[in-house]
Amino acid sequence: MAVQTDRDTALEHQGWQVFDPEPAVLDWVAQIRPVALGLAADPDLRAQWLRHGGTWFAGVNALPNDGAGRVGEGPALSGAALAAAQGIAGPLPLDPAQISVTYPGYPRRDPGESESAHRFRRNRDAAHLDGLLPIGPERRRFIAEPAAFVLGYPLTEADSGASPLVVWEGSHHLLRAALRRAMATLPPAEWRTRDVTEIYTQTRREVFAQCKRVPLHAPPGGAILLHRLMLHGVAPWAEGARADPAGRAIAYFRPDLPGGAEAWLAEP
Repeated sequence: MAVQTDRDTALEHQGWQVFDPEPAVLDWVAQIRPVALGLAADPDLRAQWLRHGGTWFAGVNALPNDGAGRVGEGPALSGAALAAAQGIAGPLPLDPAQISVTYPGYPRRDPGESESAHRFRRNRDAAHLDGLLPIGPERRRFIAEPAAFVLGYPLTEADSGASPLVVWEGSHHLLRAALRRAMATLPPAEWRTRDVTEIYTQTRREVFAQCKRVPLHAPPGGAILLHRLMLHGVAPWAEGARADPAGRAIAYFRPDLPGGAEAWLAEP
């Protein structure tokens, strides 16, 4: 059983932690950055992953890392943020990282995107809970990808206004309680079959009304760790904010959580 530290306790209380730069993480970033930015500049991948008028490269699972976060002969990922995540979830193999890159002007409106969807992205940071996916033509939400945590590593220098990750502090408590209520009449083996669209939408409104919105920023070598049930999003690029010419790039890990939906909604 993992031993809970003071930092782990803080993560469970507020739902997020920002970690200062460390030499080992800087070494990892130095190896990963050219690979990640090369992927984000690849024409075929840009055709697949570029969104919102060319202002966001989504890059889901784009990084070809192994379970230790290593690419090629580079170093394995280490450091305090990974140790904190492992202290909660155990030493899980890392998934191929998402390479998320935003550019000045984010978010522009995509052709075919509704005005309401674009307004939500612009005014509410496209707030969402990872793991609840919109499925089918009616885009109903189900627990489809329960992850152990969200762990982000900035790869480029950027101002704090360059489309930072934002969270609603404490939102994981509201979402856990609401989703567990939605599952009350089902055995855990059937939780993935429950349509939670309405209760998720209603609870998200409660989060906006009750929880503090907090922008999070870290430089390369630092890290951001989110509770697996944290409502989060990406802020619009602030006027005058500056970043590396390659954009504001972050590598995100979301490894699968053993135990699936039941473990995902379990109390700590």
